[in-house]
Amino acid sequence: MAARNNEPEPQRSSRRAVLGAGARAAALASWLAGGGPGSASGAVAAEQWPARPIRLVVPYPPGGPLDQVARALAEAMRQPLGQPVVVDNRPGAGGNIGADLIAKAEPDGYSIVMGAVATHAINPYLYDRMPYDPNRDFSPITRIAVVPNVLVMTPQTMERLGIGSIRDLIGYARRNPGRLNFASGGSGSAGHLAGELLKSRARISMVHIPYKGAAPAKTGLLAGETDLMFDNLASAMPQIRAGQLRPLAITTVARDRLAPDVPTVAEGGVKDFDINTWFGFFGPARLPPAVLDRLVRVTTDALQAPLVMQTLDKLGAAAAPLAPDAFDAYIRAEQRKYRELVKVSGATVD
Repeated sequence: MAARNNEPEPQRSSRRAVLGAGARAAALASWLAGGGPGSASGAVAAEQWPARPIRLVVPYPPGGPLDQVARALAEAMRQPLGQPVVVDNRPGAGGNIGADLIAKAEPDGYSIVMGAVATHAINPYLYDRMPYDPNRDFSPITRIAVVPNVLVMTPQTMERLGIGSIRDLIGYARRNPGRLNFASGGSGSAGHLAGELLKSRARISMVHIPYKGAAPAKTGLLAGETDLMFDNLASAMPQIRAGQLRPLAITTVARDRLAPDVPTVAEGGVKDFDINTWFGFFGPARLPPAVLDRLVRVTTDALQAPLVMQTLDKLGAAAAPLAPDAFDAYIRAEQRKYRELVKVSGATVD
């Protein structure tokens, strides 16, 4: 028979608390010293998670839309998790470098990534060689938000071509195949593929003019170098409000709250047109179920935090959380769409 512990319960509870605090302190010290998630002193059972700071990789430069949302979420998640969420910007290769860090990380919940439509649905078909498998190497946690794009033209170009609506544009393109051109931030960019989807769904011919980034593409559009462009709605709003650009159509299935008077492309007579920029949290494959469930709950709750909501509103984004299984199914549907679009367009970055 095991010896009975005759220590009074208050003393035993106090000792357990001290030992637990010591273990957490040791784990944090190991992480900060670079011991890494796989080290013996850093290993923490799922039911004790999190016992040290969590790294949130953003695979894009600081200051961009995903970085802004990530930092707002990190602040909102800190208190319910009881640990800091540290944003780590790792840009490069269209987001592949940062995403690959998480694909190869220990599946313990201490390293996650803000993935996006590019890293998980477009890049696998743009790049001949990918450092990771977007499905096999990740655990989808939840979609964070979606951002619509908008088809814009300058008032001068619309007047010159006699175009006043998306229906007019499609009619003009059918009467004048190859006469219209559209700008984008580069081959395989969201704006490029939105234009290719319009060409395919509306059965029209337009010439793609790639620029080295969305900002130069918009500058070219405003200068009259190109006829139209699919731009991020939040990015285009200052020029729309100033009267420099006019919105012809929103690219999502429903109208957007920032521009409720702008019809969708589908309302212009183009069936099955739905394209947007989305982003969400991913962990390495085989995250422990208890850790995954906690991350889902905390992230979903954080989307209601005032700072996060303000950040999303500023960017024209809408919170759009999905459970892991639903998020996984959504990603695979997006992959099927972009695989076909990349194939039809011939877009490549290699």
